Amino acid sequence: MSMPEAHHGSAPVGADPVITGLGAITPLGHDVPSTWAALIAGQSGVGSITHFDASELAVRIAGEVKDFDGEKVMGTKRFRRSARFSQFAVAAAREAVRDAGLDLAPIADRVGVIVNSTVPAWPELQAGADRMRTEGAHTVSPYLVPSTIPNMPACEVSIDLDVHGPVTASALACASGNAALLEARRLIMADEADVVIAGGTDASINLLTFAALSNMGAMSMRNDEPEKASRPFSADRDGFVFGEGAVLTVVESASHAAARGARVYGRVAGGALTADGFHISHPDPNGVQPARALSVALERARVTPAEVDYIAAHGTATAINDRVETDAIHRALGADAGNVAVSSLKSMTGHLIAAAGALSAMGALLAMRDGIVPPTINLDHPDPDCDLDYVPNVARRMNVSTALVNAFGFGGQNCVLVLKAA
Repeated sequence: MSMPEAHHGSAPVGADPVITGLGAITPLGHDVPSTWAALIAGQSGVGSITHFDASELAVRIAGEVKDFDGEKVMGTKRFRRSARFSQFAVAAAREAVRDAGLDLAPIADRVGVIVNSTVPAWPELQAGADRMRTEGAHTVSPYLVPSTIPNMPACEVSIDLDVHGPVTASALACASGNAALLEARRLIMADEADVVIAGGTDASINLLTFAALSNMGAMSMRNDEPEKASRPFSADRDGFVFGEGAVLTVVESASHAAARGARVYGRVAGGALTADGFHISHPDPNGVQPARALSVALERARVTPAEVDYIAAHGTATAINDRVETDAIHRALGADAGNVAVSSLKSMTGHLIAAAGALSAMGALLAMRDGIVPPTINLDHPDPDCDLDYVPNVARRMNVSTALVNAFGFGGQNCVLVLKAA
């Protein structure tokens, strides 16, 4: 059966979709250049919590986005009717489209949006519940429900950009950002869109979230040294650091990008999803399914282990996750595992939840562009069970042509992306 003809340009039908634009709102900056500069410099964006009074909690640190003005982004009326995770997404989407140099108006019906989130807007939900309890039900905003449901960041982006292709949102916990790029690839390969704005957003730094996660014992309690709290692959790691932010990408069909002479960061060459089927919050200690995700992703992208230059790790700094991920890389790459540079951007930003995988993809693409790999900071005492090359503490100059991006979420959802240079 023949493939459908491409709508634009001269790139081969069925060629890998390409990424032509990037946008970011992170604890390190309100755009891609500032975030990337901080990542390469090994700077931490983790600090004491300012969003709420955390004094009663065991965990009082987070990767907060600082000085973000949602009203400036959205305008007063939309700001009052929107939640922070949507405001992040709109800001990041605008930057990504500008970065791609795209005029969306002529192709609006062929532009899709996939913005995944993990946690519905809990700060806004908690504020609404508190207001109802103290001031009465009649004071609750009529926009509380539509502004906080998980699809709203994607819908807000489509409204803001005035585009009318497929708009979807999925929740895959910490694998959500990766999954958005993989789904964008599928939409484009199925000829349902020429362009997809894809990535993840989350903003749930609030008392309820932190009370629950503190009680779980999953987060670092290094409150006196917040910038040193996220310590992936270190023997003295004590849990992950919760963060917030949004990272969105512009994914285009190769033919559409070629027709307009777009600058290309890299190709979405393939990927894979697997499930542990084990526990709602703990990864399966045997690591079989993350390893299978890596192996299947490589197979689908027609990449051998020896061709992998860099792995943007999930690297949460929890005791079990880092060991399982290390073991999965060994299983999937075999003898080549020790030759690959591996680093965790969470060491600098904390865990951006749904945006984490998209941030890692951004880091991998910019490593390809600039020939430099961001480090894993705070790695002074490596765990003997974590024995790969984690680019400790200082960025490394090197050529990156092929990268893997790992993301493993609550519930055992594993998503691996394969990115290749243009």
